[in-house]
Amino acid sequence: MGEKSRKPLLVLYASQTGNALDAAERVGREAERRGCPVTLSSMDEFDANSLTLEKTIIFVVSTTGQGDAPDAMKVFWKYLLQKNLPKSWLEGVHYAVFGLGDSGYQKFNFVAKKLDRRLHDLGASAIVERGLGDDQHPSGYEGALDPWMTSLWRGLYQINPTFFPHGPDYIPPTSQLLDQPKYQIVYHELGAGLSVTDPKSPAMEIERARSMSPAKLSYDKSTPDAFLKMVRNEPLTRKGCGRDVRHFEFEFFPSTISYDVGDVLEVLPSQNPDLVDAFIQRCNLDPEAFITVCPKKRGSHLLDGSKTSPRRYFFEVMSYFATAEHEKERLEYFVSPEGRDDLYQYNQMERRTVLEVLEDFPSVQMPFEWLVELVQPLRKRAFSIASSPSAHPNQVHLTVSVVSWTTPFKRKRMGLCSSWLASLDPLQGVTIPAWFHKGSLPAPPPSLPLILIGPGTGCAPFRGFLAERAAQDTSSSAAPILFFFGCRNEGDDFLYRDLWLSHSCDGGLLSEARGGGFYVAFSRDQPQKVYVQHKMREQSQKIWAALSEGGAAIYVAGSSTNMPSDVMLTVEEIISKEGGVAREAAAALIRRLERDGKYHVEAWS
Repeated sequence: MGEKSRKPLLVLYASQTGNALDAAERVGREAERRGCPVTLSSMDEFDANSLTLEKTIIFVVSTTGQGDAPDAMKVFWKYLLQKNLPKSWLEGVHYAVFGLGDSGYQKFNFVAKKLDRRLHDLGASAIVERGLGDDQHPSGYEGALDPWMTSLWRGLYQINPTFFPHGPDYIPPTSQLLDQPKYQIVYHELGAGLSVTDPKSPAMEIERARSMSPAKLSYDKSTPDAFLKMVRNEPLTRKGCGRDVRHFEFEFFPSTISYDVGDVLEVLPSQNPDLVDAFIQRCNLDPEAFITVCPKKRGSHLLDGSKTSPRRYFFEVMSYFATAEHEKERLEYFVSPEGRDDLYQYNQMERRTVLEVLEDFPSVQMPFEWLVELVQPLRKRAFSIASSPSAHPNQVHLTVSVVSWTTPFKRKRMGLCSSWLASLDPLQGVTIPAWFHKGSLPAPPPSLPLILIGPGTGCAPFRGFLAERAAQDTSSSAAPILFFFGCRNEGDDFLYRDLWLSHSCDGGLLSEARGGGFYVAFSRDQPQKVYVQHKMREQSQKIWAALSEGGAAIYVAGSSTNMPSDVMLTVEEIISKEGGVAREAAAALIRRLERDGKYHVEAWS
């Protein structure tokens, strides 16, 4: 980008689920409304070497998993960590950082904090103190974003008043606020004169559209790594117990790809056809029309209008198209600072879908161009792989909890992907697009002793670990495994019970005769709740021996709520007690295990 064409403000974002993109777009939109031209870019589309050419940069980054950077940030971050970058490399560059995280995780907004420190260490000057959005806030991350942006505009104005010609608090008249949609919709007339031989003709485009499948293109424009066909759909929990966990088996179709235990499988789900029809009807769309969506800036995507909650900007645009005065007033209130908390309660807490919101405001007739832009893309869902390529050739297995919950206003909700998978009949032969990538649990060598902690569906990757090690254990020389599993009731949700017990006897990998062990915590089978950390304390001597004498690695998988941090504190307690060292020294040993690649966590919400 040449100096003359370089815009005054650069907004760089790194998003995993779309929230950081949404926040970055809002920062850019609010800056441009105040008169400051903005360049918006994902970090994976920006050359980090060009940072020195910029004068003012806003970073918006999310934290994933246990303090991990989003995929889009990894190359960018690796560049910033180069040791040969001088401390004055970013001298003269002004920056601000806003992070999106969840204080329920131990490493809350870890990525934003690291980025802020590194930019400072490289000589850049902070415009304002970093902002830390929290999903646990009553208004979500916007509870921190709104006041942070107010400080940002004033900080930018102090640096250079030309950023905002009318001042940092200026907002243009309402009629000037609505941007232009980023998509153009072309409607094709079907007539006798259409040629089906010209590859650029509308008729040929229509024929290609007819043959399209959602499986062939995802939001990030990557083609699937493989296509899968379900061959098994088996409930693992007792019917009527209040939980529904399934074991799914898939075969590769038409060809197999390689993967490792500990990898993650992403699935692009389908949607309920009845809800799609209802969405089309509410938006006054012609289901028989053939159209071309022409993106002006970003690639096209598959709309998720029947399941995903709309973002704040959706309500803002709706207010411009509301013709009923009371609806317009309510929408304008929702997007005002005063209505932020009420919007969060109405929208995010209730997980209202785009369709439900549109039905609540019947006077709104939003042009299709805006729907394409504002309705979130249908996204892939990630699951830990529960199989071994050695033990289950040409197959991949998943352990999936069918997500369901009740909202504060007693609405019943179901997870899109898990409920869709559970509804599939293996005899239907449905083809499922799938992507494979590395997760947070690297495949261990057979000689490495393991301490596995996987309550609930956290056992999924360890089913694969155990199957892989059993396949490698031809001469009974594989290292032992201590496995701590937890569930609510022995009779309801003891997942893969027979598998674990079979490996716990007759010299199996989990048998005490091999130096291993299998320990189960049934949290609700007695008046006092018992969790995996209680079972770990009971086996503290074995755990310490595995760590101090055997050089074991610890793997933790499961719910992100409290379990990972509780388990880490328990390990710290065991090291302190059995090793005879202070808690500070025990915590330092855990940090060393993390650095040495011997403490891994994969958690999900």
